[in-house]
Amino acid sequence: MAYWLLKTEPGDYCWDDLIRDKGTFWDGVRNYQARNNMREMKKGDQCFIYHSVGPKEIVGIARVTKEAYQDPTTDNDAWVCVDIKPVKKLKSPVHLSDIKSDKVLSQMALVKNSRLSVCPVTRKEWDKTLKAAGA
Repeated sequence: MAYWLLKTEPGDYCWDDLIRDKGTFWDGVRNYQARNNMREMKKGDQCFIYHSVGPKEIVGIARVTKEAYQDPTTDNDAWVCVDIKPVKKLKSPVHLSDIKSDKVLSQMALVKNSRLSVCPVTRKEWDKTLKAAGA
């Protein structure tokens, strides 16, 4: 199993929307590196959901339920999406400031490549984030 981080602007689609919908297709990615990351996602992989506006924070965990397929929001077959469903809300959100100040978490792709909307997360980073969230 691999781990990922998916960024979203809560004004467009937030954790509560994912809970309400009981799942969604993660569309609209228009960066080649992020797209390539989505192509690597496998069914069962886990993803942090990160709100990138307002309080910048990791708020929940989702699971990939369908691997990459043509993004239905465009006719350009270069772009893909994946299906995800919510797993659980984090007990305490993990703020970007806390991530940046932690020796392990400050190495995350979220920090090193802040414009990337779909980022890989190492197992060590995943576990450390869960600990920071009180899980």
